[in-house]
Amino acid sequence: MPVARLMFAPHAGEIAVVGSLLLRSLGKDGDIWPMATILPVKGVYPQFGADNFIAPNATIVGDVITGEQCSIWFNAVIRGDVNSIRLGNKVNIQDNAVLHATYEKTKTIIGNNVSVGHLACVHGCTLHDNVLVGMGAIVMDNAVVHSNTIIAAGAVVLEGTICEPASIYAGVPAKKVKDISKDLIQNEIQRIANNYIFYSGWFKDQNTGNPG
Repeated sequence: MPVARLMFAPHAGEIAVVGSLLLRSLGKDGDIWPMATILPVKGVYPQFGADNFIAPNATIVGDVITGEQCSIWFNAVIRGDVNSIRLGNKVNIQDNAVLHATYEKTKTIIGNNVSVGHLACVHGCTLHDNVLVGMGAIVMDNAVVHSNTIIAAGAVVLEGTICEPASIYAGVPAKKVKDISKDLIQNEIQRIANNYIFYSGWFKDQNTGNPG
């Protein structure tokens, strides 16, 4: 059996087809490939934009909508059960990261060119365009991270915190430590977002048995 099976829907609105292939699908050579866990909640399925990569052991449930060229990596969890979760274009949710919200109170909204690092938790908050959430960082309910901002690895952005644009926040609780130069925005935030599109291509080029 192949080690990995990527599962993505090439067009929004085809999630019903994906939903009928929740666990397994035949590869092009007749092999069985494991698939991501994609489940409805109260009849609402996740919806995926064009050219998404979803790792075989990722979990995505409920009211989740992604943009184009997103990637959801190994063991990542996106739980759109208690409230909605929205991802823009070129968003990568890295290994073991968690996206969730609070029942009837907060939604999770993520803009374009956003990277959520390994083991990070993004909960009921808003991340604007060109944001990098570092490894193991936590962003809590009703926090707002404005564009071109980095949340450092291990930082904890407390509930209701407003992070200024073009800044670096670090520490527990997270505080602004410095401004970001245009070079750092391009060479760090945008570079990582683009790299994850490149990395996902390694898996898309395999014998995937794409259900779309």
